[in-house]
Amino acid sequence: MPTYSYRCTECGNAFDVKQSFSDAALTECPACGGVLRKVFSPVGVTFNGGGFYRTDSRTTPKGEGSSGSSGSSGSSGSSPKAEPKKTESKPAAPSAS
Repeated sequence: MPTYSYRCTECGNAFDVKQSFSDAALTECPACGGVLRKVFSPVGVTFNGGGFYRTDSRTTPKGEGSSGSSGSSGSSGSSPKAEPKKTESKPAAPSAS
């Protein structure tokens, strides 16, 4: 049986009630007789296993593999999409006196 949360609009009294789907919603606060409202909150849903993400069960399209050549044949020296070389810079070592 589902549990529903209610909150009174007048006194702020909040409580949970187990109700069937076919039961009518509560409308009167048991503490002050004010108007009740259902409180909706996000439900924690976890999808376990494969097939739930865009990257599952997909193969890499041709040309995006480890070869890196995208149709440019004959030119092995330079690539138009070559990334610049990254260099590390280290601070100068302190001089020992």
